Amino acid sequence: MFHSKFVVALAIGLVLAACGDEKTAPVRGPSEVTAIKVVAQETPVTYEYTAQTESSQLVEIRTRVSGFLDRRAYKEGSQVRSGQTLFQIDRKPFEAQLAAARGELSAQQARQAVAQATLARVRPLVEQNALSKKDLDDAVGNERTAQAAVEVARANVLSAELNLGYTTIKSPLNGLASAARIQDGSYLNANSQDALLTTVAALDPMRVVFSVSENDLLKYRDAIAKGTLKAPANDNYVIEVVLADGSLYPEKGRLTFADTAYSQGTGTILLRAEVANPKGALVPGQFVRARLQGASYPQGILIPQKAVQQSGQGYFVWIIDKDGKAQTRPIEVGSWMDDKWHVLSGLKAGDTLIVDGLMRLAPGVPVKPLAAAPPVPPATPAPAK
Repeated sequence: MFHSKFVVALAIGLVLAACGDEKTAPVRGPSEVTAIKVVAQETPVTYEYTAQTESSQLVEIRTRVSGFLDRRAYKEGSQVRSGQTLFQIDRKPFEAQLAAARGELSAQQARQAVAQATLARVRPLVEQNALSKKDLDDAVGNERTAQAAVEVARANVLSAELNLGYTTIKSPLNGLASAARIQDGSYLNANSQDALLTTVAALDPMRVVFSVSENDLLKYRDAIAKGTLKAPANDNYVIEVVLADGSLYPEKGRLTFADTAYSQGTGTILLRAEVANPKGALVPGQFVRARLQGASYPQGILIPQKAVQQSGQGYFVWIIDKDGKAQTRPIEVGSWMDDKWHVLSGLKAGDTLIVDGLMRLAPGVPVKPLAAAPPVPPATPAPAK
């Protein structure tokens, strides 16, 4: 009996003690968070694409005359100068042809002189009726024939001089010469595939070629039409080149060409830019990244990356509503710029964005914003997503 009364009394005491603890527990105040005011500002945007370099001028070096190749006069794979000798064909047969052509020209000039002298004698005699009119016609015909023969001989001399000059094959431009396709001592036939000796690729400027999908281009044009995106004045787009090791090529280029039709195989459109390459650091065939710059968002919104969270439904942020309570807000993000996200939709200028203290938040919980950070300044553009 005593034991039962003791247990009941002990239970009642514990309940009363618990009730006393509830009454004395401190009430939790609003969570302290760091917040900023969202601002809209001119925000540049960068689009990044996989690209490849190509020469702005690729020239095939071919032989114009047939003959034996005496020597290759350049180092394969090296840079050559305009006018530099690349190949030398045996000159002797062409020197002989030129000498023969010059001799024939001298002979025809001598015949022309005789024909001119004959005509000079015949003409006054015909006027005196000492010779017939036919004799004059024959003399005039012979003189004109001799003159034509001289012109033909002179043309043959010019042709022989050209052929002799073609035996020395020179580079037409400054550039990078590829491997020689013909070895010394080989016979070159100007009318066959052997006529191709090598190629020379201009290095300055260098082209950067890349493709843009139809979907991306339609989105871009739609944003321009709606006014949410602004194109550069006179379509003056700038190209930055990122090399394979991630380093930034020091020279910037300009967009110079956009194809007029989509590729039927890939559904993309070809774009081409040119970039200065005075030191030959870029060579044809390199895979690079092309950053297309120049467009901007007139009312772009940038927020710190740490303020953006992700769930199964997408990206979201925490804001402070007009009642001073935390609320979630789904957003659509675009490109990232340094340590900031570009927000395409979901936020507007004037919203109060929570950037720190997110772990203690729940929807509808009162919050106490600390001293607001200054407005987000413009950042260096980074690749568009």
